[in-house]
Amino acid sequence: MPVRPAHALAPSLALAYALLVAYACLHPLAGWRDKGLPGFDWLWAPWPKYFILEDFIFNILGYLPLGLLLAAALPAQWGFVRKAAFATVLAALFSLGLEALQNYLPSRVASNLDLGGNAAGAFIGALIGARWGGGLFGAQGRLQRWRARYLIGGRSGEAGLVLLALWLLGQLGATDLVFASGDLRSLLGIPPPLPFRPERFIAFDAVLTASALLAVGLFVRCMTRGSNPLPVLIVLALGIGAKTLATWIFFEPGMPLAWLTPGASRGLLVGAALLLPALLLPRLAQHAIAGTSLLLATALVNLIPENPYLPFDRRLAGFSNVLNFHGLTQFVDSLWPYAALAYLSALGLWRGEHLAGGARQR
Repeated sequence: MPVRPAHALAPSLALAYALLVAYACLHPLAGWRDKGLPGFDWLWAPWPKYFILEDFIFNILGYLPLGLLLAAALPAQWGFVRKAAFATVLAALFSLGLEALQNYLPSRVASNLDLGGNAAGAFIGALIGARWGGGLFGAQGRLQRWRARYLIGGRSGEAGLVLLALWLLGQLGATDLVFASGDLRSLLGIPPPLPFRPERFIAFDAVLTASALLAVGLFVRCMTRGSNPLPVLIVLALGIGAKTLATWIFFEPGMPLAWLTPGASRGLLVGAALLLPALLLPRLAQHAIAGTSLLLATALVNLIPENPYLPFDRRLAGFSNVLNFHGLTQFVDSLWPYAALAYLSALGLWRGEHLAGGARQR
């Protein structure tokens, strides 16, 4: 009889994170061809002539969460050494496969240095996960107790938690639009349909921010238990923190509040004024408003003119991992509202059928 994993959240989070890592490593997923090079000669290549310390540190940090989640997902009866070693080897093999695939992408170069950084990061994370993963992800762990207290049960709660994590990741993108997502126009290279005018941009930005704040706030409410507004406030605060961090990193000369444009400040005030009474509505009404607001915000982000005054730090273009991370956040941010709409629809349909069934029984 196979041994079942002791933790419920860790496997789902590990799989989601591994998919994100794979996309970042293989970005832009275009131009596949055989370069005519031996598949694994890069493993024995000498120390590279050009070494960027920031890229190496990024490789370590990128695989640290993967090692942690893999170790936490392993059976609880496994010992510390076994869990740490198995998670490290698994993550290193995953990195080896991705580096080998980079041989077939003209814009990527397979590197044994990258593999070493990834394995080192996975090893550090695996040590942390093997030691403290059970206390965090176990059946009686802190994360599971928090989940049981605040989130709806079953796979619905897990899916909602993963979607919130992806939304926060999308807020780390190099854009000044706070809470905005669903920009397929930029992902597909389609030019903006409207020319830039300051008054037009401010109006779009205000309505976009207000509708996105309302949608995200009600999304959190729909997947949480009870009427406590604290989870909603925490997620919105984390989103603002992520956007502030992104603008501080990507914009020159380190402008952490570049996202707080005149339109965004107005939109935050209007969105908060709409969200507060909406939190008191029945859940099905909240589902409908969240979906409608998300549709409106997604339409606006594809119509809003591009801001030509963004002070993007061009020096970051020299770091390949920064560009890969930007590609990942852009991809996640572009597709997030469509996954969120499907989730809200399924959850709302289940709740509607549940209420209807209860009424028939009465």
